[in-house]
Amino acid sequence: MGASKPRRRMSHATILPTLFLSCCIANQFLHTGYQVGAIEVVKSENILAAEKCPTPERQSCKGIPRVLLQDKNEDPEWSLEDEGQEFNVVEATVESIQEAFKAGSLTSRSLIELYLQRIEKYDPQLHSIIEINPEVWTLADKADKEREKAGGFIGGIHGIPILIKDNIGTKDCLNTTAGSFALLGSVVPRDAGVIEKLRKSGAIILGKANLSEWANFRSSNSSNGWSARGGQTKSPYVATADPCGSSTGSAVATAANLVTVSIGTETDGSIICPSGRNGVVGIKPSVGLTSRAGVIPIDLKQDTVGPICRTVADAVEVLDVIVGFDPRDSATSAGKQWIPSGGYKQFLKSDGLRGKRLGVLRSPFYDVSNSDEAPTLEKHLNLMRDLGAFILNNVTFEGLSAVLEGVIEETVIQYDFKQDLNAYLTGLVESPVRSLADVITFNNENSKLESLDLYDQENFYTSENTTGRDSEEYKVASEKFSTLIDGVFRMFEQYKLDAVIGPSFGGFSSVPALGGYPAISVPAGYLDGVPFGISFAGVKGSEPTLIEIAYAFEHATHLRQPPESFGS
Repeated sequence: MGASKPRRRMSHATILPTLFLSCCIANQFLHTGYQVGAIEVVKSENILAAEKCPTPERQSCKGIPRVLLQDKNEDPEWSLEDEGQEFNVVEATVESIQEAFKAGSLTSRSLIELYLQRIEKYDPQLHSIIEINPEVWTLADKADKEREKAGGFIGGIHGIPILIKDNIGTKDCLNTTAGSFALLGSVVPRDAGVIEKLRKSGAIILGKANLSEWANFRSSNSSNGWSARGGQTKSPYVATADPCGSSTGSAVATAANLVTVSIGTETDGSIICPSGRNGVVGIKPSVGLTSRAGVIPIDLKQDTVGPICRTVADAVEVLDVIVGFDPRDSATSAGKQWIPSGGYKQFLKSDGLRGKRLGVLRSPFYDVSNSDEAPTLEKHLNLMRDLGAFILNNVTFEGLSAVLEGVIEETVIQYDFKQDLNAYLTGLVESPVRSLADVITFNNENSKLESLDLYDQENFYTSENTTGRDSEEYKVASEKFSTLIDGVFRMFEQYKLDAVIGPSFGGFSSVPALGGYPAISVPAGYLDGVPFGISFAGVKGSEPTLIEIAYAFEHATHLRQPPESFGS
């Protein structure tokens, strides 16, 4: 790819020419042009945009200006100098923003501008965001008017900007592509279930976050945080460090204070690992607690949607909004019974570790010889013991080695991915591709655009070659898969555990992932400047207990530090 050309500056406005944009707006700095079906796309080092609307569904997007940070001279009644200049978005929490809203010292419009200024300044280095919502000003003004009508305060996440992983459908001018050109210009039938809930709460959809393309499933040799559309997302702490994936952009943008809160998805590790490696908090909910309707799937037995934030309290604030029944996701029928009356904020307790029974899968996750982080994690176990927790060392379960090996899980996912993805693609209103086979063909025909010389599509071929869920191979793998889940569950029963503890890296995420169990990652320390996290996992529906544990640990340690290179 060619190097980015210098961006033009204006005296009273700022343009984000390399960070936009939805399919209907052309990028003014062109590098290499491609023709993909009816859509002419342009590729720069950091961002891709489409030259024109691909379908009548997107005609309403036409005419939306590229200038996102608007010229103050156009609106003499409004100025950032009069409003919001004293507010520092670095490490701002939902609570601190709502307090500023209530005091009248901040509006959603000024908050959006503050974040867009940081995005324009820092994201060309990070590549954490694929698109900014061209309707963001309209949404901000709507939130401000609603707040004014309500007497100056609404609370919750009303008026708060939120970044959405690019595999979660939004029925607006934003694309939903899983980072792939194959889905550029596709049209979803409706907002994803979690997006509906976010909009109802008054949250502002700021844009789409970069991710590991196809949630890290296209190739086994891909790079965490890379997608053809968004490029390589980089750690805000150490640029050469692995930022983990696949919800990389959501974690990096949140860590670098480019947004208040974000949303990620996980099949196995995709919230927990990038949260840990970027010094933020990630909640991977029980499968069924949040809707997956409208989310590009990997495997619906394990897929889930959850918040990535800088604090446990903020993550819980978002969790309270996005949980609940969705008639388009049958798993939420069971999940709705786990939602506590009064929501999850009641479990933010500083003494939440007291009396908890916590199991340690000592081998291999706390093996000092295998992990430089292990000594620090060991100190945390002692701290939790001091705070009243019962630490049970060396818990294990039958099948642990098979879980870590991953062969059984991989086999099941290869079969499920083809079926689940084909169903998703068939349900789109418009799409250049309608099946996994179409995606493979698209990639082969657009190999330069999709960088097949760097990252192959081996996993896609394997999945496409599966013969259906009635095959003997799938039945055998599914039985073994169920046995592994039973082993994890029996471990919790045998040791009477409230949670198991492990690092937010090194394969620990597979322990809760197979059974669709929840987990929370909290910042645990830094090694050579790179963050790492500690994870607490429980059985389905145990989010209240995990929140108590995670909040108490966070409250006792306060280990999160913003990345020094990205401003204060």
